[in-house]
Amino acid sequence: MTPVELSRTVLHAVRRAVDAGELSVAVPTRAVVAPPGPGGCGDYATSIALQLARPAGQTPFRVAEVLRPYLVGTDGITDVVLTGPGFLNISLDRAAAGVGLVGEILRRGARYGYAEQPDGRVVQLHCPHDLRAVVVAEASARLLRSQGALVRVTAEGFEDVWTSVLRVTVDAVGHAPAELPVNVRPVPVPASETADVMSLGRDAGRWALLHPAPHDRPRTGDEHLVQRESNPLFRVRYAHARARAATRNAADLGFTADPGPVTSSGSDTGTGSGGSGTPTGPVTGSGGSGTPTAPLPGTPTAPTPHADAAPALLAALADHPRVLAAAAEHRAPDRLARHLVAVADAALPFLLTVLPRGGEKPSAAHRARLALAEAVGAVLAGGLDLLGIDAPDHL
Repeated sequence: MTPVELSRTVLHAVRRAVDAGELSVAVPTRAVVAPPGPGGCGDYATSIALQLARPAGQTPFRVAEVLRPYLVGTDGITDVVLTGPGFLNISLDRAAAGVGLVGEILRRGARYGYAEQPDGRVVQLHCPHDLRAVVVAEASARLLRSQGALVRVTAEGFEDVWTSVLRVTVDAVGHAPAELPVNVRPVPVPASETADVMSLGRDAGRWALLHPAPHDRPRTGDEHLVQRESNPLFRVRYAHARARAATRNAADLGFTADPGPVTSSGSDTGTGSGGSGTPTGPVTGSGGSGTPTAPLPGTPTAPTPHADAAPALLAALADHPRVLAAAAEHRAPDRLARHLVAVADAALPFLLTVLPRGGEKPSAAHRARLALAEAVGAVLAGGLDLLGIDAPDHL
């Protein structure tokens, strides 16, 4: 069960409780599910009971008690625990949930986490005559559009070179009327450092401006170009390239992806497909071999790969729709950038377990791992695209 499916399940539970006369409320259009907070448990939690308490004329805890039986009996849900004032903490059948999640990501591709239809919102973003503000506003507009909003971006001023180098655009330039104040204003790049950002080029330049939180001053040095573990952008793109290489290598070995339970096996211990417990690079291979060669200095290292890396990776992928929605709502593309780093860091140990090693024959377990690897590639590619950054298949 994916987070989207779980949200629909929660709404269905509310509808059933209303139909049974146990709640007298209007069924909301959306139920937020997210990883449990402090004091919570299970895989996801929802505050729907707190949302419905006032219109229902009951306490949040009582509303949660009403909803719990309608959730417990649902396929894919193994337990529901009430905590705090009325949070519903939901535990899922993890094997089934993981299979469903990977299948959903492969079905949606780079659009996983997007709204399925426009929601009627019209959003106007207006920013000052500042390079970082314009880039943040444009990325925020991409995120809002992914969540179903219609967006218009305007700026007090704009330089044509920003488009030619960073490929950033706005819909209009000029002073806005008094009723439209500046509403995107991150800490600006000092004028003396604007040239440094431009010298980084489109991808590294945009990352330098988008990865820090809006209240943090961005770093504009060439550390964003370094092909080393210390560079978060490199880790994200490296994980994406390794995921794509896994698909090419699997094709050479004659098997394809098929979502299934990712379980441990004897081949999950030891070294990676190249005989090393460390991700190697560059990830190359024009004919699909993509065989890793000598390691790059500072290439991300990982613990000995095993299937235990899969749960953390699945959790990070499942959180992607929530991150997109929150980044859009708060006009905070930095949230997406940091999430992509978290996905990449969770993926790198796992990606070493995808292909058969030695004399192994491709099995259902390998096909399931390949499906999860392809899901990683889709999420990283889609996330980078929303930031306006390329996701190359080869590094």
